[in-house]
Amino acid sequence: MSTAPADHGVDRRAFLARTAALATASAVGGVVGLPAVASAAGTTRTPAVPAGRYNPALAVPNAYVKPRPEAVADPTELTIAEAAWLIRAGKLTPEKLVEAYLARISRYEPTYQAFNLVLADQAVKAARAMARKPHRGALHGIPLAIKDNYYTAGVPTTANSYLFADFRPPYDATAVTRLVTGGGAIALGKTQMGPLATTRATTPSGVVTTVNAWTPTNPATDPGGSSTGTATAVAGRLATSGTGTQTGGSITAPSNAQNLTGLKPTMGRVSLHGIIPLSYTRDHPGPLARDAKDAAIMLTAMAGEDPADPRSQGLPEVPELIDAATPTYQAGKLKLRWKTRIGVLPDFTAGTSETALARQAYLAKLAAITGATIVDVPLPDEWDLLTGSAFNNVRLPERTEPFLPYLRTDLRGFGVSVTGWLQGALLGGGEFITGQRAKLLLMERVLDQLFAHCDVVVQTGPVPFDILGLPEIGFPIGFTGAGLPIGTILGGLPYGEDRLLSVVAAYQAVTDWHLRRPADPPAAPATAGRSAVPAGLRLSAEEVARLSQ
Repeated sequence: MSTAPADHGVDRRAFLARTAALATASAVGGVVGLPAVASAAGTTRTPAVPAGRYNPALAVPNAYVKPRPEAVADPTELTIAEAAWLIRAGKLTPEKLVEAYLARISRYEPTYQAFNLVLADQAVKAARAMARKPHRGALHGIPLAIKDNYYTAGVPTTANSYLFADFRPPYDATAVTRLVTGGGAIALGKTQMGPLATTRATTPSGVVTTVNAWTPTNPATDPGGSSTGTATAVAGRLATSGTGTQTGGSITAPSNAQNLTGLKPTMGRVSLHGIIPLSYTRDHPGPLARDAKDAAIMLTAMAGEDPADPRSQGLPEVPELIDAATPTYQAGKLKLRWKTRIGVLPDFTAGTSETALARQAYLAKLAAITGATIVDVPLPDEWDLLTGSAFNNVRLPERTEPFLPYLRTDLRGFGVSVTGWLQGALLGGGEFITGQRAKLLLMERVLDQLFAHCDVVVQTGPVPFDILGLPEIGFPIGFTGAGLPIGTILGGLPYGEDRLLSVVAAYQAVTDWHLRRPADPPAAPATAGRSAVPAGLRLSAEEVARLSQ
């Protein structure tokens, strides 16, 4: 078992140097040669489990949790860890679990519109095959939702765009291979998303599709984006867990909006090979799950070095995430696995709004856990300037560069999001270089000024840590009077996913927000198809440009 969190011994200077090299690589084409990040023990990495191979970390004892009675009564209520316990014990078959989810999809998908494509026959066939195979750990036979920018061999991968409308990749994304072939998970389908991972899920022309599972009859309620379909599928119990990507909040935002636990790992922790790109230095694949334990199980499967992605090479070893996400007790009293200083930014709890009150209660719960220390932390120098839109916009050329051939031939392929792609093409080289320097200055100040006072820090938005490639986790802390989830985000040091998980797991051990599920929507008529969501809600080009990740 780990005796210290993974962030404890990371060489912060080496991480800064790697970030600088990554910025350079993005400008010259993204090639090999990124500096390794050493740990205090002198280890740069341990041999990763090759994609597609069995991962023994998925079978650790803490990956299995005895189910709650209400979850036994309804298999779609089971967390991954609970379903894994039943499957390993022979009390539930993968086929029965898949069938339970397909039944809900058949009944409620016309309302939720979470999926671009449901792989019903393929999923049942895979579930039957898993029943005959040796047990592969906690993901064995678990039905997952896959965001539609992850390659799936022979299966349409559209990124919800005109550009990829007919694309059938010849191979799986590395992360999909690790989940399905290595972990034994089952892909239920490909989920709706913001076109090319930009906004909440819409058609390429901007017509809103996927709804928030907590207000299924009101499509105006923001479900979060761009991993909208995955969030709605998991929240609405159409899948046990799922995958997302984040460039500017696309995992944490829909997780906060829909009462989920979404984990955006450190840049490079999960390979981006086989994922349609948005930004070379800011794309992060990760899970959207029901609780910290499930997020840990998913990331354990997804993470690791990949020869096809230099961003994943030369990193510290993947920590024992599943153990980290298991609450610890001393003499029957809950305590944090590691003593942790939780940094609170200025004005985080200010005011009397429902969000402010939920944040105050959340910090009070954390403060009562043995090993947690709440500390006020200052914002780094020039925080507003360095995290503002002027410097954040340096992401736009990275987003545009892979798609320049399309921009030169037919702008209609970008649909309503074309403005953002043109902005990237028009941003000057001097602005881009200045922005990259500002990014490194921001990184230095975050590491030296902010984390000098704390081990994890509350976030009021995902963008600063997305810019820097630092890990963060979104999770629920309450509800509004109208019944909508209230979430928060914790950010951590490089490769410190285990410490983030340990804090959230302890918080979830003394709260039940993460156990609450939305009521089932009215069943749509069998003939409704995509018409179940009221027509007319559409994002304009201006709104898309403003909201794009």
